[in-house]
Amino acid sequence: MFVGLAASVALAQERLPSPERELVAEGHRLYQQHCAACHGAAGEGAPNWQRPNAQGELPPPPHGPEGHTWRHADAVLHLMISEGWRDPFNETSRLTMPAYKGVLTHEEIEAVIGYLKTIWTPAQRLYQAKESRKPSKEPSR
Repeated sequence: MFVGLAASVALAQERLPSPERELVAEGHRLYQQHCAACHGAAGEGAPNWQRPNAQGELPPPPHGPEGHTWRHADAVLHLMISEGWRDPFNETSRLTMPAYKGVLTHEEIEAVIGYLKTIWTPAQRLYQAKESRKPSKEPSR
């Protein structure tokens, strides 16, 4: 039986110890406030996210299992959120994701990352945890 995304997130949150559950709830709130307008309320990404738009930029990708967010270590995700991101495949030089440094605190960014982890599959969470344990390297801009 397929369980919907909202039910999966709720189930994942119920299994967390209380402090982590509160962190994920705060991350979800912050995601809805700052990220959902571009990446989708359920992390589904923008329509046609795999095809460049009229400006030659790739639209915001999904953060759920069908996307690639789970392939990045915590430190890389934190840097992308804090400093902004320019997809290297884009034809423009502008940041395609704005920097949230000065908007979100370090702890709030960590909460958003904690929330994102709840929408990944168990195998994706395991992969991402292994990536996070490796020595960090800065993503290309």
